[in-house]
Amino acid sequence: MHALTIELPAHEDQTAFNLRRWEELLADTELGRDLAKIEGRIETDRHGHIIMYPPAAFSHGSYQFQIGSLLHTLLPEGRVATECPISTADGVRGADVAWISHARLAAIGENVCLTQAPEICVEVLSPDNTRAEMKEKKALYFAAGAREVWFCDRKGRMTFFTGVESKGESSSMLCAEFPSGIEL
Repeated sequence: MHALTIELPAHEDQTAFNLRRWEELLADTELGRDLAKIEGRIETDRHGHIIMYPPAAFSHGSYQFQIGSLLHTLLPEGRVATECPISTADGVRGADVAWISHARLAAIGENVCLTQAPEICVEVLSPDNTRAEMKEKKALYFAAGAREVWFCDRKGRMTFFTGVESKGESSSMLCAEFPSGIEL
């Protein structure tokens, strides 16, 4: 078996394309009307093709809310968003929860999707997420400028990553007070 290596475009080039494509999708009156009716998450790949995910389980949204609430309280010098669209080298990805400092948001501006990843990107794991998919998403967020990527497993256990090669830490460097587990 041979490993396949895919060379992704420069982040700046992909971001310009991602912004144009995301704006097209949101402005398309037919598609836009249909997108509003669709349950679940919508992302794009690096070619601008739509990727759709079914609605997550009830607990998924509960974890998103709890994590976002804690981030809002513990890091008041920034903003929290759920289902945050981020331009990556492989298309637009939606972080389940994101925390972005006021300074970074002011520097990049509010676009239809963020041109740089927030400092903290959080993924709440679903049963169908594969290890390879999550490793790739983590790498994409770091390549787009995230300082930490967090995973919340289906039991609420948190793992904090400080870089692409990080195996996972028991606590966050950016928010040391954040708990290692989320109670629902």
